[in-house]
Amino acid sequence: MDAVLRAAAIYIALLVIFRIAGRRALSDITTLDFLLLLIIGQATGQALLGDDHSITNTLLVIVSLITMDLIFSLLKGRSSWLARHLEGEPMIVVEQGRPLTRRMAKARISESDVLEAARISQGLERMDQIKFAILERNGQISVIPED
Repeated sequence: MDAVLRAAAIYIALLVIFRIAGRRALSDITTLDFLLLLIIGQATGQALLGDDHSITNTLLVIVSLITMDLIFSLLKGRSSWLARHLEGEPMIVVEQGRPLTRRMAKARISESDVLEAARISQGLERMDQIKFAILERNGQISVIPED
């Protein structure tokens, strides 16, 4: 039972930490981000298993984490409020070629991030060519060009 409680506590703590870190923390993972995630994984594994490194305890932790993930998925499907708070909502960051600087600052993205997404997805070079740029729930930036 101790392993299940540790798994639940770590799962919720990591959920909160990554929610605070923002969507961009999980979108385009750099080498440094990948290394950080590996280190977090190792530290989390040690915290979850404690001194008991048996296969039984490991399987119990894995099943507990998957069960919690399934429960959160079901709860998100039933509650739009919970889904909005766990995963966020898409956010318009450029409207009619004008960057919405407060929203961009809140999301910790820059104009160069938006322009990069515009170049990659639409071949656009300037901000005034963008009708809307939307920061999606997964951290990607969708760009809708001007007509």
